[in-house]
Amino acid sequence: MGVEMSLLSVRRSIFINASPERVWKEFDSQNRMAAWFGTGHTLDRFEPYLGGQVELSVEVGGERRAFGGPIVIWEEAREVTMENNWKGDGAWPVPMFFTLRLTPLYEGTHVELFLHGFERLGADAADNHQGYESAWDLRHLQALRAIVESSA
Repeated sequence: MGVEMSLLSVRRSIFINASPERVWKEFDSQNRMAAWFGTGHTLDRFEPYLGGQVELSVEVGGERRAFGGPIVIWEEAREVTMENNWKGDGAWPVPMFFTLRLTPLYEGTHVELFLHGFERLGADAADNHQGYESAWDLRHLQALRAIVESSA
C-alpha cells in the first residue's frame, strides 16, 4: 500500500554516518525504537512489521493522551509508515501518517521524518499542520544519530 506524501507535511531530516542497514537496526524492537523515538513522548507499543501496532502517549494539558495506529509500510532499511490518530475524545475523523525514510547518501544515510496527510482534515488542515510544524524539532533524529554513531 502506498501512501502519497502530501503538500502539507512536516519534514525533519538528518545525516547519519552509517549505512541504512545499520540505522535500520534501531527499528527492530520496541526497546531499540523507544531509545530514540520515545523522546518527548512515550513509545508504549511498537510491533516492527507490516500491520504491527504503534502506540504512543504524551502529556497534553496535564493529562496523558494516547495516539498511534498500524504500520502500513514496512520496507527494511528503507521506510516505515504508520497511521497516526489520537485515541478516544479528540480523535481526528481520519488518521494522519508518520513516515521515517532512509536514503543512502555518500557513505552514510539521509534519514527523514515526515508527519503528513493533513489535507485529509479538510478545513482544519492548515491549523493542524501549523501546530505540528512549530512543535516538532530534531530531537528524535539527533537521538538516533547519537546511538548509531556511538556504536560505529
